[in-house]
Amino acid sequence: MPKIIFLPHEELCPDGAVIDAQSGDSILDVALENGIEIEHACEKSCACTTCHVIVREGFDSLDESDELEDDMLDKAWGLEPESRLGCQATVADEDLVVEIPKYTLNHAAEDH
Repeated sequence: MPKIIFLPHEELCPDGAVIDAQSGDSILDVALENGIEIEHACEKSCACTTCHVIVREGFDSLDESDELEDDMLDKAWGLEPESRLGCQATVADEDLVVEIPKYTLNHAAEDH
């Protein structure tokens, strides 16, 4: 069973976490089911970037992103080559090391 290792994030999981995952589960679903409240403003419909994560290890085991996800990622804060939307990136059979960026862009929630 693959594991997702979430690196420490000041607010969402200060100590980091190592979580068992099922192949086919999205990174976002695994996080949410284990108390890591990654924002997901569009309710997992690939219409925002609030669940942006960076896959530090195991990136090549993920399915390739599609054009819609790539278009959304272009708008993400802190985009890196290993960036994915947590709602779209599904676990395969390798362990993943995931970093949750410090900031997200949520145009719907920002008042300024």
